[in-house]
Amino acid sequence: MARPKEFEVEIAVAKAASVFREHGYEGTSAQMLVDAMGIGRQSLYDTFGDKWGVYRAALTHYCHNECSAHRDTLHHAERAIDGIRAMFARVVERSSEGCLGLGSIVEFGCRHSELTEIRDRSGRFLMQVVSDAVSRAQAEGDLSGELNRDHASGFLISAIASIRVAARGGAPSSQLKAIADFTIRGLR
Repeated sequence: MARPKEFEVEIAVAKAASVFREHGYEGTSAQMLVDAMGIGRQSLYDTFGDKWGVYRAALTHYCHNECSAHRDTLHHAERAIDGIRAMFARVVERSSEGCLGLGSIVEFGCRHSELTEIRDRSGRFLMQVVSDAVSRAQAEGDLSGELNRDHASGFLISAIASIRVAARGGAPSSQLKAIADFTIRGLR
């Protein structure tokens, strides 16, 4: 008879995501995962198959949670432009934590279709929620109505990636805030 799992899978996956965010796939050992997740090595293999299975689960978890946090931040502001500002403030505030989605792109590019699918799915979701915020900000008169909504949304998402890369490279918070400010002002 198989022993029941003695850990919460979602909590363990969130802990694994933190390790991968910091060290990447190649820089993370199975022992680092076991230690961070608080599980035995056999439980890791029984639940996820191998380190690659943990990575896929961690990337899925991270992308879902990060996109949901962006959506929630955008929706909690009375005016759409304030939601966009809040989204950028959140990115700047949390930029030292690293981004697993961006890290997977840098580490693997498009070589693994299963990772590309995870990122594409979350990318479509993020593009939609940002696009909706841009459209709303245009309707409220805070962003130029002449902007192409999809281009503006792509620009905002690219700026988020730029902030995260700059932070990973050691840029000070003042520089990250300036990138966010210039990005938003560029859409007026």
